[in-house]
Amino acid sequence: MSALTTTAPDTSPAVEGRRTRKNGVSVGRVIAWIFMALVMIITILPFYWVLRTALSSNAGITSDPTSILPVDFNLRGFARVFGMQSTEEALADGGSGASMNFWIYLRNSVIVATLVTAGQVFFSAMAAYSFARLRWRGRDAVFTLFLAALMVPSIFTLLPNFVLVKQIGLIDNLLGVALPTMFMTPFAVFFLRQFFMNIPRELEEAALLDGASKIRVFFQLILPMASAPISTLAIITYITAWNDYFWPLLVSYTDSSRVLTVAVAVFRSQAPTSGTDWSGLMAATLVAALPMLLLFMAAAKRIVNSIGFTGIK
Repeated sequence: MSALTTTAPDTSPAVEGRRTRKNGVSVGRVIAWIFMALVMIITILPFYWVLRTALSSNAGITSDPTSILPVDFNLRGFARVFGMQSTEEALADGGSGASMNFWIYLRNSVIVATLVTAGQVFFSAMAAYSFARLRWRGRDAVFTLFLAALMVPSIFTLLPNFVLVKQIGLIDNLLGVALPTMFMTPFAVFFLRQFFMNIPRELEEAALLDGASKIRVFFQLILPMASAPISTLAIITYITAWNDYFWPLLVSYTDSSRVLTVAVAVFRSQAPTSGTDWSGLMAATLVAALPMLLLFMAAAKRIVNSIGFTGIK
């Protein structure tokens, strides 16, 4: 009888889990992929809707506002943004007859973002090196106080900055737009300090024994070694400066100093009496955001790797 006795199959959760992994994808992995797909859809949908609206006509948007695909596909919204339509054509398409003067605003954005990035990265690197490597009385207390500025909302500094820029005569000037963020920021200093602290001191001591000065060590040894986090900080700073809106709006009064983000708001304010030029507005938004979106996509891996290498958790 014992020879005919059969053993019941093991149906414990652990055994079932192993069988699931052998036969196919686990339930947990399926749920994770579904969750990731939902996050991707929620993230990408606004960008797609901006593109769909920009490629539609204003009449088509009104007639079929829930359509997933562009309605009456055309590029006339972009033509209005670049000033390639006459006033009569723009009014016929539901626009205001105004254009963005795109190339002037693009030039202004590039100049301001470049000034902010170059100044902030350079001065923040020097401050971070001082906090990480140089020994001076009260260094840690000053650094703690400096980091406390991270808790101060930027809107609190708008009025003092505006008064300062006005007193030195830089209102409605590209330098005045860039000046408040051209120097050190707490995040930039903290970010670079974390990397500088991981550089072996023996390298600096060897250079100093060879007769190099502190300045030479900083420029010829430390900065080249920190090229990865510095380039990452430069990319983050450039994107932030490009997307800044409230401060440029506060100090820019004419086209000579308006940047693209402000130009989009000006384009919106010129809406026709019949309603908002949604096609032109979304085209202007896409034109203003696309350069930085492409830059971030190209540099995303470098940014993630550099943040991990600095030890920021």
